[in-house]
Amino acid sequence: MDKELLAKYHQWQEQAVLDPDLSAELAKMDETAVEDAFYRELAFGTGGLRGIIGAGTNRMNVYTVAKASQGLADYLNKHYDHPAVAIGYDSRIKSDRFAQVAAGALAANGIQVHIWPQLMPVPTVSFAVRYLGAAAGVMITASHNPAKYNGYKVYGDDGCQITTGAAGEILAEIDKLDIFHDVTMTSFKEGMASGQINYIAEEVYTAFIAEIKRQSVLGETKIDRNVAICYTPLNGAGLKPVIRALTEGGYTNITVVPEQKVPDGNFPTCPYPNPEIKEAMALGMDCARLCNADLLLATDPDCDRVGIAVKDAQGEYVLLSGNETGILLLDYICSRRQANGTMPAHPVMIKTIVTMDLGERIAARYGVETKNVLTGFKFIGEQIGLMEQAGRDQDYIFGFEESYGYLTGPYVRDKDGVNAAFMICEMFAYYKSQGISLLAKLSELYGEYGYSLNTLHSYQFDGAAGFTKMQEIMAKFRQGLTALAGQPVVKVLDYAQGLDGLPKSDVLKFLLEGNSSVVVRPSGTEPKLKAYISVSAASQECAVQLEQQITAELNQYFR
Repeated sequence: MDKELLAKYHQWQEQAVLDPDLSAELAKMDETAVEDAFYRELAFGTGGLRGIIGAGTNRMNVYTVAKASQGLADYLNKHYDHPAVAIGYDSRIKSDRFAQVAAGALAANGIQVHIWPQLMPVPTVSFAVRYLGAAAGVMITASHNPAKYNGYKVYGDDGCQITTGAAGEILAEIDKLDIFHDVTMTSFKEGMASGQINYIAEEVYTAFIAEIKRQSVLGETKIDRNVAICYTPLNGAGLKPVIRALTEGGYTNITVVPEQKVPDGNFPTCPYPNPEIKEAMALGMDCARLCNADLLLATDPDCDRVGIAVKDAQGEYVLLSGNETGILLLDYICSRRQANGTMPAHPVMIKTIVTMDLGERIAARYGVETKNVLTGFKFIGEQIGLMEQAGRDQDYIFGFEESYGYLTGPYVRDKDGVNAAFMICEMFAYYKSQGISLLAKLSELYGEYGYSLNTLHSYQFDGAAGFTKMQEIMAKFRQGLTALAGQPVVKVLDYAQGLDGLPKSDVLKFLLEGNSSVVVRPSGTEPKLKAYISVSAASQECAVQLEQQITAELNQYFR
């Protein structure tokens, strides 16, 4: 074994005593386990930290969390006078412990810490940063990753996830530190006693729920709120805020999936707690059938994504994609704002470049400007912030991404599953009161704009050779693509140079004749190339056929 790795391992055996779980794990490690746990530092970027929970520098544990918090503290103390930080955590394994460790490190460095007294959704941290005037926010979560993961997400003083520049500066501070000797800590109990750490007040939570209810676009229209809703928080942080928002909104016929009600970071009934995955929705669909629910809602563990299922004409439950839910919400919000006179003079909708292009055509019909941004909701939040700086934040009416993220107001800078659940229920009840199902409304939109089909294809390239291969494939695409499946390429958008004022990113988008498109990009977290295909056609059958033809031709490039 490499001597440097062995030295790190022995150092951890001697000094990693804050968590008994780490000592036990270190004692059992074989050579392979040691190498995997210590061959690198857990990477810190715009998404903060994310990794497997366990012992070692390449793991999420009390020491890597403390070191990141020390680096964040050093960064904040250089840029702010008397900075404060808002902290939240979800139901994941050790999330509460990691949140307290982060609070102790920040407090020991003179930073005022405001921490949620119980597990909360991601958007509540963004909200608390803005409400309390904090310099930063920290959320302990690994979103919808499997149970063995946890993470450390950082927000800036605007409530948006940190930018590349800020992440680079924080990383530079972290890299200066020895994980055992350069971290200043106080215990959570001592921090609370001194007042350097305090719990976020109930009034902040109430204000968050009030903002969500304020997003309603019903106006004076009356609807039947007795729709039967089945909800699953997937053992995550969504239960209390989602139920509170819906109940205060007048929805009382709510059944919670019993096996997935209680927060549990082991996610015993859904190994991949992601509402994008059909298997994660299976138990919820069983419960919906038992209680004959009209609508099934599911939020992921940190409650920033929402998946839904509705009944078809035969009474079977059908899962809607993130794109389909997004275009339904967009059309609903636009039509209702137009009807009740609340549409801004210069309304704006923001979506990611891999999200269904149909959204742009729906927005145009209502006179709504579309802003396209890079993949990741942080770029939607960034655009809302720029609009706020220009005094135009109230012009923002909706933002969405294909990966089940939605936001209908500028009160936070991240996707909000509580807001999305509230607005989906309102939309569903509004149409049901008129005898219209969401599937019928979706068919109506397809009839007006053409059937749209969006698919994602991933191609794996492992190791150094794989990395080189991915670069070669992207270079080949940049040499030129004139047509796909007989559809001429009418425009190529290359984001490598920072197109349309967006950050530079290795992404290509090919716009095809007939309102179809293809986006190709390397994954930011895995050794994969991803191809997003968006097809528009006269019918579902034609769309499926065209998508298959495009996929077959694309596959030639990825060999």
